[in-house]
Amino acid sequence: MTPETTDAAAGRAATSLLTDQYELTMLQAALRDGTAMRASVFETFARRLPDGRRYGVTAGTGRLLDALAGFRFGEAELADLRERRIVDDVTLAWLADYRFSGDIWGYAEGEVYFPGSPLVIVEAPFAEAVVLETLVLSILNHDSAIAAAASRMTAAADDRPCIEMGSRRTHEWAAVAAARAAYVAGFATTSNLEAGRRYGVPTAGTSAHAFTLLHDDERAAFQSQVDALGVGTTLLVDTYDVPTAVALAVEVAGPELGGVRLDSGDLLQQAREVRAQLDSLGATKTRIVVTSDLDEFAIAGLQAGPVDGYGVGTQLVTGSGAPTAGLVYKLVARENAAGELQAVAKKSKDKASVGGRKYALRRRDSRGVAEAELIGIGRPPVDDGDDRTLLVPLIRDGERVFHGDLADARERHAASRAELPPTAAQLSRGEPVIPTIYQS
Repeated sequence: MTPETTDAAAGRAATSLLTDQYELTMLQAALRDGTAMRASVFETFARRLPDGRRYGVTAGTGRLLDALAGFRFGEAELADLRERRIVDDVTLAWLADYRFSGDIWGYAEGEVYFPGSPLVIVEAPFAEAVVLETLVLSILNHDSAIAAAASRMTAAADDRPCIEMGSRRTHEWAAVAAARAAYVAGFATTSNLEAGRRYGVPTAGTSAHAFTLLHDDERAAFQSQVDALGVGTTLLVDTYDVPTAVALAVEVAGPELGGVRLDSGDLLQQAREVRAQLDSLGATKTRIVVTSDLDEFAIAGLQAGPVDGYGVGTQLVTGSGAPTAGLVYKLVARENAAGELQAVAKKSKDKASVGGRKYALRRRDSRGVAEAELIGIGRPPVDDGDDRTLLVPLIRDGERVFHGDLADARERHAASRAELPPTAAQLSRGEPVIPTIYQS
């Protein structure tokens, strides 16, 4: 497992130091000047989508709620902060009793989003909310980036399954989170066993070229794999000569061979040739799976061929050019001297924010097709009868109230993406598929 300490009382891994020191710097100053317990509203949103993307995908919400449950400062964390003189004794004493007591609202996992969408809203005293910034952003920025890339890939693949196989191309624990996020966005399986154990993501795997090279010849390698795994296995056929390997594969496994995998060369042309060869050998139901640095554009191009599935690695786990979703966590309202919530906002050039507690609706036409993201400031937008409320309660009075699972998130994403206009599936550069409209 990763290096971690444990909140013994709760029996879960402590996540409180997965944070940025400036959060504790602000906490210490706020405790000193008396503003720490002012009621506050923090909001997580994206100012813009990655260049050319038509929509974003909310992912990591379940992981975030699990991480918040372990956000405690136990003896080990406090001792470390004390030894390194990160904060003073007053702040240490406050952290020792830290328990989030506020409310958190958000877009449910799997939901698509657009610039300005309030993906997470944290309502709590400033001190309780400010220390959550890095935890919220580190999880949601990563998982949402992977899910957005995965969604583009599964949309391009249409009903042909995509297999997540990027574990060897990223940090070992990022690989687990990436497999989970990809599954939310429609990937069928992952090669990552920890994602299967921890999150229940279906797993699959075949063999590498090393297995073929281990044996004296290709026939021996194929025979060994079939003997061990049965004729339904998928054999890698491009270690040497593809036509020769395909013929051997069918000879060894028979026409009921489950699949062959292509990992190099002109995949579209090879798939066509292999399909014709398999059919001529009577293996008409044998699937063709292709791999080799695929992204959504390559998948779209391969749709013209007889490809039955796509194995995607590097491009998926790096966000296919957008490794972060660009989400930020900003204070948008705080208690004033009269005890009322007052909207606040940054006015910085190119980084301005919109103040006020937000509410969100997806405006839809009479056919259920999305037309706009409506963001109400200070009050809910007006529902014209066909709209859909987007924010759901995640935590109320410090207690988790949202318990949706991965199956729910996966189903939600499919439905959410399906209600977008058809142009959402276009891979050419363009603006968000629907506009964001603020109402006050």
